Parts: sequence; structure tokens; C-alpha cells
Amino acid sequence: MTPDGLGRHDSWEGVRAVVAGFGASGFAAADNLNHLGAHVVALDESDAGDRAEKAELLEVLGADVRLGPGATATLPDDVDLLVVSPGPTTPLLAQAVARGVPVWGEVELAWRLRDPQHDTPWLCVTGSDGTTTTVQMLDAILRAAGRRSIAVGQAGLPIVEAVMDPEPYDVLAVGLSGSQLRHTGSMSAESAAVLAAEDDAAERGRVYEQVQRACVYNVADPETERLVREADVVEGARAIGFTLGMPAVGMVGLVEDILADRAFIEQRDNSAAELCTIADLASPEPAFVAHALAAAALARAHGVTQAAVRDGLRAFRPESA
Repeated sequence: MTPDGLGRHDSWEGVRAVVAGFGASGFAAADNLNHLGAHVVALDESDAGDRAEKAELLEVLGADVRLGPGATATLPDDVDLLVVSPGPTTPLLAQAVARGVPVWGEVELAWRLRDPQHDTPWLCVTGSDGTTTTVQMLDAILRAAGRRSIAVGQAGLPIVEAVMDPEPYDVLAVGLSGSQLRHTGSMSAESAAVLAAEDDAAERGRVYEQVQRACVYNVADPETERLVREADVVEGARAIGFTLGMPAVGMVGLVEDILADRAFIEQRDNSAAELCTIADLASPEPAFVAHALAAAALARAHGVTQAAVRDGLRAFRPESA
């Protein structure tokens, strides 16, 4: 049975799904597919951590979990879908491609399992460094604005678990690695940012595909702007730069020690709006300030006020602090 077109309110009975990787995101995928009625086989080369305990739980619920060396060497027969979570799953991928089995990443699965009655927007961040910090800053800003928000993906809760929550979130702050984006095709983020494209540029650029409002790029990294230019976005989506220099029109940046917005105000041609000061942040380090600007740009694209940006960034403290 083909899984194309199936969502959270459909019966997945008859779908034979293999989930490769049984970490946090893999468990969430296997658990929820099993809950929807699919026949699930979960595979992982390791039984470390709490994998064995979670395997026992899922097996009680009807799933088939295989852990240990060699578990991911061979794709089972009669498979309708392969769901891959981050990790080494090359043999399974090659076999799935050869047999014409659809391959979804956890992001693709999560997007398809969103509640159609609650179109919760995704604000996505990817980059070779700083993704978690930026997503946590964004989440803090959204919460300061009164949104029911949560940091998910690379920066927090598995995305599938968040979208299947019976109480819908107002917005998701989504941190994504290049590998998480590799098998994604349906996602249409409200806005997305690439902090840097030093590695996995092609994969990271996928985050801009079908963006609805704003593609946020790093002015100091021309590759991120190139990715924006090449993306197929929803008509009306804007390119928004963030910079540690003076912001041009359509950017956020620094005016002396002030984080300033020249992208989301009506008088952006001849003025800038103050978001906060460097002194409001937990660190004056340039990378930290850049991440704050990226988070602010995504929040402003979502419609968050200047005051909420200031309050969220003032309140944010990195977990290691």
C-alpha cells in the first residue's frame, strides 16, 4: 500500500513501514506510525542507552524492533516506506532506491502528519554552527510574544512528537541539520534561515524550498544568499539578510550597539527600528549577536513585535551559561 497522500487522520493499516534509527526521533516516528495503524519494523545498529527499554514497549504495542550489529544491513521484504532518522543507513537507502521504495526523512514524515485543522507554522533554522542557540533564542522570543511555542528537531523535542501533540502549538521553532533535510520534499516553512553553508550546502538549501514569508540569509556568507536565489519559494516570500554591519533596506543588523530592523517596518527606506541592544544579550560575542539577529528576523517575519524580540532576547540564557 502506498503511503502517498496519507496523513494523521487517515488509516495507515496495510502500510509496511521500516524506520531506520531508533534514537529519539526514530522512536517517535516508529511509535506514531504504529499508533496510526502501520505495520512498523524499527532497525538500529545499537542497543545503547534506553533503546532496549523503548523496544520492549513498542513490541508490546505490536511493532517489530531489531537492535544490534547488522540490524540495518538488509531492508526487509514487502516494504512500502523507509523512514530514515539521522545516522548511517546507507545500505538500507541503496536497497530502497533499487527497489523503488519511497524514502522519507523524519522531517518529511512530521510535515505529512501535521493536523490539517491547525496549520501550525514552522520557523526553521539550519547552519553548520549555532543552530541550537538560534532556535532557542527564537523560541524565547515567541514565548515572550505570548505564543505557545516549542523548540524541536536538532534543538529539542523530536518533530514528529511535537506535531502529534493533541494540543496544537501556535508555532514551532525547528532546528535542522543537513542530514535531516536530505529526504525532505513537501515541507513549506513559514520562514527559514541558513546561518552558514560551509558544509552540506545543497541539503541546507532545501530549507528555503516553498518558504511562504521570509528566507533569512547571512550577509557575511554569500553562499547562503545564493541558496535563496536558487530556491523555489511561494510568491511574495522575501529575502532578508542579517549582518553585523549597518543593515541595508530589507535587512536586520547593527547600528552601533543596537540590533536594528530595516526589513519589517513601513519606513525602512529611511529609518530603522530598535529591537534591543548588545547589552541586552547574554554575550557580546559576534557569533552570538549574529544568531540573535537571525532569530529576530524569523520572529519579525512571523509578526512578533519589537518589544517581544527585546524581552525574549533579554530573558534568554544559553544552557551552558
